Parts: sequence; C-alpha cells; structure tokens
Amino acid sequence: MVTRAIARYLRISPRKTRKVIDLVRGLPVVKAEAVLDVVDKRPTIYVKRLLRSAIDSASKRFSLSPADLYISLIKADQGPMLKRFRAASMGRATTIKHRTTHIVIELERIKRPEKKETSDKQQATKKRQPQVKKQKTQKIVVKSRKKK
Repeated sequence: MVTRAIARYLRISPRKTRKVIDLVRGLPVVKAEAVLDVVDKRPTIYVKRLLRSAIDSASKRFSLSPADLYISLIKADQGPMLKRFRAASMGRATTIKHRTTHIVIELERIKRPEKKETSDKQQATKKRQPQVKKQKTQKIVVKSRKKK
C-alpha cells in the first residue's frame, strides 16, 4: 500500500456505490479516471474526488506520478443509518432509512517486470536446439459384438 484515502459518512447507499467502484477496481489510476469521467451515476462524484485525493497524497509523499499507480483496494462499507418516519395509511408510520457509506481506496505502485539479460551463448543454444516432444502411438482395438 502506497497511499490510502477514506471518505466517511457519505449520504448515498453503499449498494449504489459498489456498482460504480466495481468498474474501476484493479485498474491503473489514469484508466480509472477516464472510466469515471464517462459513467453517469451519482457515486462517481465521490469516488472521483477520493481517487484524486489519493493520487495527490502519493505525489506529495512519495513523488510518484499517476502513471505509476493502480487501485489495489477499493471498497464501500455501510455507515450509520439515519432513521426517519413517514406517515402511512390507516394512521400508521413507516421508517425510512437514509443509508450512509464509507469508501476506502488504496493505491499501489505498478510492478513492472524486469528484463533478464542473457548471454549470447545461451540465446544461441536456445535457437539451435528445438525441443520436440515424442508422442506415443496407441493401438486401437475394435471389438465386434457377437450376434445371438
């Protein structure tokens, strides 16, 4: 984990937020921002703001560019519910639950594979000796049924 950013008590349900964060989970930061720009849902505002905060934190603390980061963890947990009452038929009251969300995002550095340098002799031997696997041949025996 390079950077972590947390947004708490957002007034939107976690279920709606999870639909948006599932689109960007595991993506590089640059790609994730592009996806969030296109998606037309309300939670994208909060997720984009939080992602921007995590990117700024990584650039200030570790001087990393956004091209070197990807989203390693993003989750939306449920916060406390605001409970309200609404009048219902026959003199009753029903509860309305205004759900809140806590979003956590962690950014990690992209691991780029290092190229192994091999000597000229090793490369030459690999090219000269093709590896061929020998296949075993099997006999196929067909048994005929006897008629009674």
